[in-house]
Amino acid sequence: MPVISKFFEPDSIAIIGSFREGFFGSHVMIKTLREAGFKGDIYPVNPSYREVLGIRVFPSVAAVPAGIDLAFIMVGCDTVPMIIGECASKGVRAVVVVSDGFAERNEKGARLQEEIVDIARRAGIRIIGPNTAGIVNTANGFNPCPYEAGYSKIKEGPVAICSQTGMTNPQAYPYADLGYGISKICDFGNKCDVDECDLLEYLGNDPATGVISMYLESIRNGRRFLETAKRVTPRKPVLVLKSGRTPEGARASASHTGSMAVDDRIFDAACRQAGIIRLEKFSELFEVPKIFALQPPPGGNRLGIVSYTGGVGVLATDEALKYGLAMARLTDDTAETLNSIFPGLGETPVDLGPVAAARAAGFMDLYPRVLEAVSADGNIDCLLNIIWSNSSAGESEEIYLNLYRKLKRNCPKPLVTWLYGSSLANTARLARKLEEMGFPVYSDLEAAVKSLGIACRYRIQVRRKGGNVNDPCAD
Repeated sequence: MPVISKFFEPDSIAIIGSFREGFFGSHVMIKTLREAGFKGDIYPVNPSYREVLGIRVFPSVAAVPAGIDLAFIMVGCDTVPMIIGECASKGVRAVVVVSDGFAERNEKGARLQEEIVDIARRAGIRIIGPNTAGIVNTANGFNPCPYEAGYSKIKEGPVAICSQTGMTNPQAYPYADLGYGISKICDFGNKCDVDECDLLEYLGNDPATGVISMYLESIRNGRRFLETAKRVTPRKPVLVLKSGRTPEGARASASHTGSMAVDDRIFDAACRQAGIIRLEKFSELFEVPKIFALQPPPGGNRLGIVSYTGGVGVLATDEALKYGLAMARLTDDTAETLNSIFPGLGETPVDLGPVAAARAAGFMDLYPRVLEAVSADGNIDCLLNIIWSNSSAGESEEIYLNLYRKLKRNCPKPLVTWLYGSSLANTARLARKLEEMGFPVYSDLEAAVKSLGIACRYRIQVRRKGGNVNDPCAD
């Protein structure tokens, strides 16, 4: 097994730190691993404890009576070099240093970080961190989160999230509430050793991962990153949010993880060459992958829009053109069908406002006919559906759900939804049900349209490069 694989697929782990109960630490890590369903061997290490959560605690790494695939270190930074030395003597080849106080702190910390890297390299050890919140592999229940997140199990799926911040780890994001599934999560912290190139290489070959979403503050080896991305992007979308675009942001990244940010113009050019899709907002790390995880690839960029409100339809049209989508012109048959339902309905965007007002009593009986006709139109490659969750919700919600179930069987085109209404509880409930069914629902209109645009751009990019045009996340 390659060393990088041991970070995500260990059969045995050592956890070195304090086992006091609290919201953070080794005690939380063991509890979360058990609740998540990890079946490997767990060896707690601390000379001051005999037992934790019914598991024997060993006084040192050397005292563990079996081999160790992966070690987690959560001790004071000054003690970390000694512990890594013990891991080296034990034959451990993969270490996660959760501890902080290294290059992100000051010059002394930077020297300490260089020391642990030197020890590790001489022993053939790979390190994730320091200053990291860790890693997750949903396939084997490996969730060693050191923070109390309030949940342990994460739905398995094709999206990998990697970053230089613990803000993408389970304690900071509601993965348990997502409609789509996760394959891997990794916060590589200061990335003193394992970096974005290693993770990109590993995830590019990981059969459980279909789309890779990354937050980066810096690129340590630009040439290797570019070459690796060129190999991966024809097979899997690689989405990257890079901070440090401004001089002020670059200085902030140096104080956060000790990183030196690359010039943003150079990075942007490299992304275009390598087929990397750049993101602009933190929320997009989680929002954009949904289109790849839940929907089939678009056959082209012709967009159909069905909206309860004409004004939002116009806004969506403006956004569509911004992201390379073209407004579809309905076929004569579709236009005729829609106009027979209500005069003037057979236009794009399809504006349901007038018919909803004129036929309020029976409108929801007509609605499925409209969306089915538009989704079946041969001139439409992808579809944005803008729906209203009314205050009573019950009856209309069931109509929506039944219609989407039918579309899941019959519509081979990507369909995204923006949902609005007067009750947060009602819209949140409906959004979750739709996503559990496999239809991405977006938090705002712009995100919905942008995601479709990105999916179309990626499809075109892969076709031009002669890669695998089958969507990597599709069933």
